[in-house]
Amino acid sequence: MRRMLALLLMVAGIASAQPLAGAGDVLPDLKPLGKGEMRWFGFKLYDASLWASGGTYSPDGGFALSIRYARSFDGYKLAEASIDEIKRLGERDKKRLARWKDILTGVFPDVKEGDVLTGVKMTDGSARFFHQGIELPAIEDKALSDAFFAIWLDARTREPKLRARLLAESLPSS
Repeated sequence: MRRMLALLLMVAGIASAQPLAGAGDVLPDLKPLGKGEMRWFGFKLYDASLWASGGTYSPDGGFALSIRYARSFDGYKLAEASIDEIKRLGERDKKRLARWKDILTGVFPDVKEGDVLTGVKMTDGSARFFHQGIELPAIEDKALSDAFFAIWLDARTREPKLRARLLAESLPSS
């Protein structure tokens, strides 16, 4: 009985450690780095996990950020919130921000509780996105791709504790 329980726990652990369908197709050798949850005024918004090729994170690409939503959100609101965070991180060019908002609005679908969106930062600077494992429009603009993933992974993120949890296995130990 004990062995059966151990085997079931091991299989469950392996299943939960697999990157989502699609991300592994465009970026092989993904390994989990860290995970955490995002709360806003006590309400859980999503769980996030970070995966990297070969298990090593680089802001230049070769990673996937996966978000499992705990609430429903309109795709337009996701794009709008992304642009707000990009502005908070320092982007000031209004024309660029408007263009980026249009691009993100074309990428993000409406999501409901339990849905998963995965963004994959490619080493060429582009980004690929998946909703429930189905590919969405790509972002070829490296500056937008960098700015988007900075929302979670830049040192100036609004949620430094979440960033630390996401990068946990790729940060040097102290």
